[in-house]
Amino acid sequence: MIRVIVIGAAATAAVAVFALTSGAGGSVSAASAVLVDAEGAPIGRVKVLSKGGKVQLSVDASRLSPGFHGFHVHGVGRCEAPFTSAGGHHNPVAAAHADHAGDLPVLLVARDGTANASFASDRLDVEGLLDADGSSIIVHAAPDNYANIPARYAAAGPDAATLATGDSGGRVACGVLNAGAGGEGSGRGR
Repeated sequence: MIRVIVIGAAATAAVAVFALTSGAGGSVSAASAVLVDAEGAPIGRVKVLSKGGKVQLSVDASRLSPGFHGFHVHGVGRCEAPFTSAGGHHNPVAAAHADHAGDLPVLLVARDGTANASFASDRLDVEGLLDADGSSIIVHAAPDNYANIPARYAAAGPDAATLATGDSGGRVACGVLNAGAGGEGSGRGR
């Protein structure tokens, strides 16, 4: 009798874990990443969850410089300092900046170096983030301007660099997205 209960409990736990990480038809509905700095030290966690037709992202981080930082999903699941290995913004439909699927709201870091944010996007899907080459979350050194350059500053509009990156500067933290909500990955990549 005890053996049956233990086996039943284990099966229930396995189903619960599968339900957390899988959606209808076995599709992945949760992912997470451990954010690391350029030295490889963990500084935070990002969780991604498919819910209600949108993807909800939450970030908890520390040891960042205060102020606004560009915060993006990048198209390669690789985080080798200085994190250019993560490629450009996740952009499956080849949209112009600031309409890349990976363009997320800027991350506000408090005076104590911590950041906590949560938001939803209808431009992402968890399965697409976990494709063959994966995806990464990047925290940039500067805020993203979303290619918004007032005409009084540049009559010709944004230049190629602004259109590609939003002028958000260097990459100060990176985390590779892995299936599941645990965030146990090292941040280093596939």
